[in-house]
Amino acid sequence: MSTAEPGPGAGAGAGAGHDGPPPEELLPAFRVTDVEETGDGELRYYGQPQTEYRRLEQQLWPLFREHGYEVRLDVVEDGDADPITGVPVTRTRQALVAKPRSVGVDGVPWTNIGMFVATLLTTLYAGSIWYYQPIEGPLDLLAGWPFALAVLGVLGVHELGHYVMSRYHDVEASLPYFIPVPTYIGTFGAVIKMRGRIPDRKALFDIGVAGPLAGLVAAVVVAVVGLSLEPIAVGESVLNSDDAVRIQFGYPPLLQLLAWVTGEQLTYADPELSASPVIFGAWVGLFVTFLNLIPVGQLDGGHIVRAMFGERARTIAALVPAALLSLAGYLYLFTDVSANAPFLWTFWGVVALGLAYVGPTTPVFDDPLDPKRKALGALTFLLGLLCFTPVPIEIIT
Repeated sequence: MSTAEPGPGAGAGAGAGHDGPPPEELLPAFRVTDVEETGDGELRYYGQPQTEYRRLEQQLWPLFREHGYEVRLDVVEDGDADPITGVPVTRTRQALVAKPRSVGVDGVPWTNIGMFVATLLTTLYAGSIWYYQPIEGPLDLLAGWPFALAVLGVLGVHELGHYVMSRYHDVEASLPYFIPVPTYIGTFGAVIKMRGRIPDRKALFDIGVAGPLAGLVAAVVVAVVGLSLEPIAVGESVLNSDDAVRIQFGYPPLLQLLAWVTGEQLTYADPELSASPVIFGAWVGLFVTFLNLIPVGQLDGGHIVRAMFGERARTIAALVPAALLSLAGYLYLFTDVSANAPFLWTFWGVVALGLAYVGPTTPVFDDPLDPKRKALGALTFLLGLLCFTPVPIEIIT
């Protein structure tokens, strides 16, 4: 731990103990009283802001970034013993908290690897179901590898798009975390964690839009491959089973268009034939693309709208939960679909409500976006609508 007192000696003491900016360079935005370095390399510049928060951040964030730190203004509690009584005394002070930044991967990402392996197993399990493979041993899971490859490939390319653009804009981000779930899909998708601040709207837009566009390209490739594969034979034991569950998919316009262009089928009149599960992998990718493009909060669509419209994105986000809940109500009251679709959109309406409450990511510098990126954003949302279907899936028992 190193400290520096105010005045001429403060700058010298701070500069000698760590690689952060010396206190005098923080003037006139922030007046430092002392500096503390914690055991994990975190720096705390105690003192008083001399300007409002947004201006303070815009003046000091680039300075700390040059020295290899992410910084935020925080209220910190620390304590020391009373010199007379020896009783610990806690005090609350404002501080600029600076943490070392690292854009690359530090060490072996065991958590990411573990979650990926678990998701690989759950998607293999889901794929074995779609290929009607009884699970009598671990090797039987390998029957589902085409489906697992399709799903993980699309999700991986989606998250890779975010990660690559994060590195391009020098924003600290984690590797993808895949989310395993033992369902008919095998996963709830994948996420990356943004650890660093977004410098401007351009970076926010590029990082947000890269995932859906990359994932969409991957989903289209997977769909074309899946459409070229032979259908799967449904055995008599499955057709005649009292425990069998019939699942009916709602295919989005983009997948229907690809089937028309390739001259292939998505459904078969013969109940003994089922489309290749690889097509279902593409369906998952398109559905995930649409969900990610919902223009609210921390979703990709929320990032894109915030970059395009600034603070007006909050108004757009406030309308999203109402739209999703209205869709759920319409399907429940005025159609004869099963309860799956109304429940699905009710769930996402509630999620969108929470995301709208939390709000979007605010970049450090909030200058307007250029027209070319706005046009690309509009095109991305149009492609997202082509991935939408009001009744994605119906499970009929």
